[in-house]
Amino acid sequence: MIVREIEAKTLLSAATQPDPWFGIKYTMNLYRGCQHHCIYCDSRSECYGIADFDGEVLVKVNALDLLRRELPRKRVKGYISAGSMNDPYMPLERERRLTAQALAVIAECGFPVHILTKSDLALRDVETFLAIEAAAGGPSPGAVISFTVTTVDDNLARKIEPAAAPPSARLAALAALAARGLHTGIVLMPVLPFLTDSPENIRQIVAAGRESGARHVIPAFGVTLRDRQRAYFYRQLDQLFPGLRPRYERTFGGRYHAPAAATARLETVFAELASRYGLARNVAAYQPAVAQLPLL
Repeated sequence: MIVREIEAKTLLSAATQPDPWFGIKYTMNLYRGCQHHCIYCDSRSECYGIADFDGEVLVKVNALDLLRRELPRKRVKGYISAGSMNDPYMPLERERRLTAQALAVIAECGFPVHILTKSDLALRDVETFLAIEAAAGGPSPGAVISFTVTTVDDNLARKIEPAAAPPSARLAALAALAARGLHTGIVLMPVLPFLTDSPENIRQIVAAGRESGARHVIPAFGVTLRDRQRAYFYRQLDQLFPGLRPRYERTFGGRYHAPAAATARLETVFAELASRYGLARNVAAYQPAVAQLPLL
């Protein structure tokens, strides 16, 4: 892939209300484009304006300066997320270290984070996560790290998420971070119709999360399909799973959302396991510490 440096005008985007699934208040994308090449990625869609998602990664070389300028102006503490439009721990991060440096700035400013990733490279920044946890100072966890796991089968993952770390490595990193007392979990999405939508796959992922120390598993039983995202996904199906594309076309046509087969059954399986293991299905919005009034 081509790597090109750019200067951004702004870095942090704020939501009016925290996201109900992930609890996220602010988002930052330190890169544009992604090196993981997951065949289903929604960020290929035209609405995001990334001209060559699979051929080029843009590095925001002034991201840290923007973060140091913008973050102190934020009056509401809330989870800052990296990973909404790309993976903050894609291979390029080993060299560039933008995520590592941004986390250090966030720790200095006392804000919490919720990181979404498919990479075990997140384990590199464990000490910074612990510093964020200590500095955030609220009743909510200060550092949340969620690993996307769509299958526990490393061979299948190599096809649908070809340049991401294998699920076994993600789960090992999750376990290592959890062992240090950090709040970790799994993002179980997308669930691909006719590929990963069996009850057994859901059981395996939830059980693996529990064994690794996850506090939450956030599911979405289906996949989005629109414009360039659909076209790329269907080309990959033709190469990797011959005969599956016509089944998608017959079942979903041009619809935006392709729900998993027997979604109600999968929801029942998931809900029973989450209840049994005490796993949340979302991350609540960050609650800052309430300042104690002085005694008169």
